[in-house]
Amino acid sequence: MESYQLLHFPPHLSCVHAALYTNVSDSDSLRKRLVAASTAEGPAGERERDAVNFSFIEARLITSVKHLRTAVYQAVLAETQGALRTKTVHSEIIWALNPTNNISEAMRRYGVSDTSTALVVVRVCGPDLSTETVERDMDAVVKGTKVPFTELQQLTDWAAVKKYHKLGGEAAIRDAKDDIEHEHAIVDGIVVSSVAMKSVSG
Repeated sequence: MESYQLLHFPPHLSCVHAALYTNVSDSDSLRKRLVAASTAEGPAGERERDAVNFSFIEARLITSVKHLRTAVYQAVLAETQGALRTKTVHSEIIWALNPTNNISEAMRRYGVSDTSTALVVVRVCGPDLSTETVERDMDAVVKGTKVPFTELQQLTDWAAVKKYHKLGGEAAIRDAKDDIEHEHAIVDGIVVSSVAMKSVSG
């Protein structure tokens, strides 16, 4: 798991914890659990929402750690400005990753699905919540293998990324077709910029 701080934001939004899981075997039940938790009432509902209080992201659509961190930053910024398009900072991260403003499309594409086998899990919180506690809580809800973020690009579905961002006609990408590493770097630069500019264009 990786942790870092956003010191210029309010304390309760200043800590970010992220983990990459592969071989995820409970994605279908996890998705159903998230849906159920969103409407559960009373103390039991509060406990369940707290247990799944993370952003569960389809790892195959993340092109780099910078891509992920840009979306996290945009979501936290929206929260501090009272400008969330979704209900929570964690769902806002998923919205920020999607190239369109359609919230349901963002959740369907970039959130956990019944067939997800690799997930990036993110928690935005304050310093009162320890790294150990966050990691324990992540492991309690995701059945999978936690791996270093250096494995992320091996999981990326570059064809899907290009399709969702409509990059088929980009000349720079076509010119780099014989150099896969260079092509991936170009795609990553485009999608990172898309996330960074989304709050302005939206």
